[in-house]
Amino acid sequence: MDDLEQAKTILETTLLTAQEPLPVAELCKVFDGEIGADTVRRLLEDLRASWQGKGVELVSVSSGWRFQAKPEFQRYLDRLNPQKPPKYSRAVLETLAIIAYRQPVTRGDIEDIRGVSVSPGVLKALEGRGWIDVVGHREVPGRPALYSTTRAFLDDLGLRSLDELPSLDDLGSLVEAAEQPSLDIVTSEAGQELRVGSAAASPGEEGQAEGLHTQESSPVIG
Repeated sequence: MDDLEQAKTILETTLLTAQEPLPVAELCKVFDGEIGADTVRRLLEDLRASWQGKGVELVSVSSGWRFQAKPEFQRYLDRLNPQKPPKYSRAVLETLAIIAYRQPVTRGDIEDIRGVSVSPGVLKALEGRGWIDVVGHREVPGRPALYSTTRAFLDDLGLRSLDELPSLDDLGSLVEAAEQPSLDIVTSEAGQELRVGSAAASPGEEGQAEGLHTQESSPVIG
């Protein structure tokens, strides 16, 4: 294809109508081999620059490229479809943080770090949200499942890879931007304990806090 401006318009139209992020390999299919991956990447960067200053931006996340509303405009969009943000228990958030920063980990690893047992419902809640998945089994007696975060987890936080994960102190604001839960994740001085809120959950609190509690789920834009 000789007309690169037309190619840029085709990319723009494809991404604006896509339901999910699209990787470069998929976008190349639109041109049926007439344009290579390097050219597509360059056009995507040009397209991203052309949308600067608008309420919608083109971003690159783990699964590919997508258009999304800028965070500062989300409150206006919420007025069209008002929903209460999901509320995550402390047990769920602690477990997510441990998996994100220590992956792959087993349920036993998580329990060793938290110091309390982990209900199967906590892991199922995160699997149901699409943020974690079983990626294998540890070769020890019982072959416990190994859990890691997914591309959907990175997509929802607007990240391209695990290398872009923020410090634990900053993870809370990222998750709030995606789902708006109340989250404050910190580490102990030794850097071994991961906890949410003002104190780690005690065995007595686990039963009250475990699980994923949502009232109405609010999807991530894009």
